[in-house]
Amino acid sequence: MGLKLSFELSDRDLHYFRESLRKSREAVRDAEEQEIVDAVRHVLEEIRDNEPLPDFVAQRLPQLDLLIQMLADDEWHLPGDDRERLLAMFVYFSDPEDLLPDHIPVIGYLDDVIIIELVTREMQHVRDAYDDFRRFRREFDEEHGKDIDGAIRRDRLDRRRQQLHQRMARRSKRGTKSGIW
Repeated sequence: MGLKLSFELSDRDLHYFRESLRKSREAVRDAEEQEIVDAVRHVLEEIRDNEPLPDFVAQRLPQLDLLIQMLADDEWHLPGDDRERLLAMFVYFSDPEDLLPDHIPVIGYLDDVIIIELVTREMQHVRDAYDDFRRFRREFDEEHGKDIDGAIRRDRLDRRRQQLHQRMARRSKRGTKSGIW
């Protein structure tokens, strides 16, 4: 039998996490993107090596995997602001000495999970667009196979990506009033 705990983050709590992400975002501007991605992959590997994990952590690891994949996808071209947001989250997540040091059993990743949850909720429209892009690309490749001219494939993917990026921009404008950023 599980136990469900709910809590509400106050404006003051959200301010703390905003400040933490802002500091991480500043660090992102000076860091090499690949180094950040490598660091978060390393942390994920260490976390998975220490299983069994608390479920509240284990349930969010696939989200991080998808976000890393989205950032690294050369055909997706994640826009700059969204890249910075993800990288800032990765920097925070990769820091073992954040609000709750990661080595504390069970609760050490609680603050990291909160950050992941806040950022992934705020970027839901980006994740949805990326899912649509991946589905489009997969269906296109299944329909046309490897025989299609590479330029035609690039053109079709570029058009679909541009449509989805425009959709993301529209949805971002609507969601900026209450977001963590």
